[in-house]
Amino acid sequence: MKSLRFMLSVVLVSLSTVAFAQHDDAHKSSVAPLPSEAQKSFTTMKSLAGEWEGPVNVPEVPEMSNGKPLHVSLRVTSRGHTLVHELQEAGTPLDATKYDHPVSMLYLDGDQLTLIHYCDAGNRPRMTGKMSPDGKTVEFEFKDISGSPEYHMHHSVFNIIDANHHTEDWTFMMKDKPIHAHFDLQRTK
Repeated sequence: MKSLRFMLSVVLVSLSTVAFAQHDDAHKSSVAPLPSEAQKSFTTMKSLAGEWEGPVNVPEVPEMSNGKPLHVSLRVTSRGHTLVHELQEAGTPLDATKYDHPVSMLYLDGDQLTLIHYCDAGNRPRMTGKMSPDGKTVEFEFKDISGSPEYHMHHSVFNIIDANHHTEDWTFMMKDKPIHAHFDLQRTK
């Protein structure tokens, strides 16, 4: 009789342990981890995927503010892990020998939103991004550079106005003199 009670106790303890473990596993798997600030920023940036056009304003170089629109292409690639940003004067062919065509790559590097700008100046500045509290602006600050730092892209800000309108502000350093460019872009696709 004692051995039967002992066996019954062991079985009940074993079953309760299994039941609690299954409940705990089910609870853990049903609660998704919250996205980090960098993940939220990257998701916001990926919402800009598409084709965009609009005028550029460069206050320090008025002849660059000639009313010719710029074309910006943003596309998600690498199974959703990278956003490619390509810039060119609207209506020009992709001919790197005649026209500027800088490319930037945005991606998550651990828990940091990172932008690498492959500049026509022949260098690669790296910037890190943070989203504003309202979720409409992502600002990138200069971190470091591969190549000559004499002329380089130093700062950028993406401001999302709505699904079909955003602005970009880029700061290019010419030695120690900042040149600011403001793009007012409308979605074309």
